Amino acid sequence: MKNWFICLLLVISVSACSKDDTPETEAYEPTPLPLNIPKIFLDNIIAPIIPNSNPQTVEGVALGKKLFFDKKLSGDQTIACATCHSPQLAFTDNTPTSVGVAGNFGTRNSMPLFNLAWNFDERFAWDGKELSLERQALEPVQNPIEMHSNWQEVVSRLESDEDYPELFRLAFNTSTITKELATKAIAQFERTLISADSKFDKYSLGEASLTSQELNGLDVFLREDKGDCFHCHGTPTNPLWTDNIFHNNGLDSNFTDLGLGAVTGDTNDNGKFRSPSLRNLVYTTPYMHDGRFATLDEVIEFYSTGLKQSSTIDPLMKNIANGGVQLSASDKADLKAFLITLSDPSFTTNPDFQE
Repeated sequence: MKNWFICLLLVISVSACSKDDTPETEAYEPTPLPLNIPKIFLDNIIAPIIPNSNPQTVEGVALGKKLFFDKKLSGDQTIACATCHSPQLAFTDNTPTSVGVAGNFGTRNSMPLFNLAWNFDERFAWDGKELSLERQALEPVQNPIEMHSNWQEVVSRLESDEDYPELFRLAFNTSTITKELATKAIAQFERTLISADSKFDKYSLGEASLTSQELNGLDVFLREDKGDCFHCHGTPTNPLWTDNIFHNNGLDSNFTDLGLGAVTGDTNDNGKFRSPSLRNLVYTTPYMHDGRFATLDEVIEFYSTGLKQSSTIDPLMKNIANGGVQLSASDKADLKAFLITLSDPSFTTNPDFQE
């Protein structure tokens, strides 16, 4: 009887030990984190694009945010994604063309990052060369002008870090770090960067009023015989304030940067660049793909009097023969006042987006 009891204790002990030794990761699942979609979007545009292969999770977003601000991703460990995409500047920078490692200047202005989950054609960058947000996050790390590193080196650094293996395990149920998982996490964080709390958003929801100047500026924006801006940048029923389509808007007669044409190889696409959102213009100076315009006044003057003819000029630029839409001084001032209402101060100070 005594021997049987001892054997039973041994069986229970072994069973308990075996249960304790079972890896927790077998039953672990990251915590789902649906995007917090603003009412202004729910009322006007379709659901965001979230890849089935990269669902949003609390742990994935936390990892992506840490990676976004981490200088370990650059070759000399002096810059991070956030260097060229600063939260305080609506996730862009304030230079005409962004500066990479060792002071290397690129050829393009850093695009602001917000409302990326509603880019329905899934083409990213000024020229549309990246076909998903996950793929877009791969390129800057290995670009010799930007972060001038390589993913093998970056992965090695992350593996040696005391925090990252566990953060990857929590985000993706594996401690194995890869560039694909790193960029998935960055993309998850970037999809949370939603801007929808501007003065005009509040006006659209019946929560604020616009001045007579701002209302006249909206009228200038929408009228084909005045600003004629809405074809590329939408109307109040499109709170993205961009069509996310590529246009030649009359910046140049000849092209040193082919834009979309360099990606597609089609000469009919030469000089075409993505229409940026008009949200947060207060924070995203300078303007255009090469940052050539330092102020919003210069942009308005360009569309009023500075358009240049070329072989691929967009048909929407109907006033090209006149050099522009020829706005009066008062209409220019009113249009500017309206455009400023599209900026969202809370976006640039949101603690969820800060380092």
